[in-house]
Amino acid sequence: MILSIYLIWKNQLFLQGLVAVAIAAVIIHYLAYPVPGVGIAVPGLLPAVVALVLALLFSWKQAPALSYVVGTLGTLIGADLTNLGKIQGLGAPVASIGGAGTFDGIFLTGILAVLLTSLMSNK
Repeated sequence: MILSIYLIWKNQLFLQGLVAVAIAAVIIHYLAYPVPGVGIAVPGLLPAVVALVLALLFSWKQAPALSYVVGTLGTLIGADLTNLGKIQGLGAPVASIGGAGTFDGIFLTGILAVLLTSLMSNK
């Protein structure tokens, strides 16, 4: 979260960041689904693709920074925070926000979004 806030501040992406994160959170919330014994899951590459598209739409010039912000905060809010009430009934041994263990899904979504956006925005 701190890196996302820093990127918003440094690149002056206040309005674009707020709107893009809100849209991503709604989309990712609808993509998220409960998995018994595991927790809340989201289809692998979709959050990064959502971040890519929104970042390119809202700020072509700072698209890589915005895609990281949208990928991480949109996934954190849309998949994890808005589904906290569903976790208790899933029988997951541990409830961890963004918890994909060593390879944290939220962080990887942000990194993948930056890589995809960098490839697309250089063309």
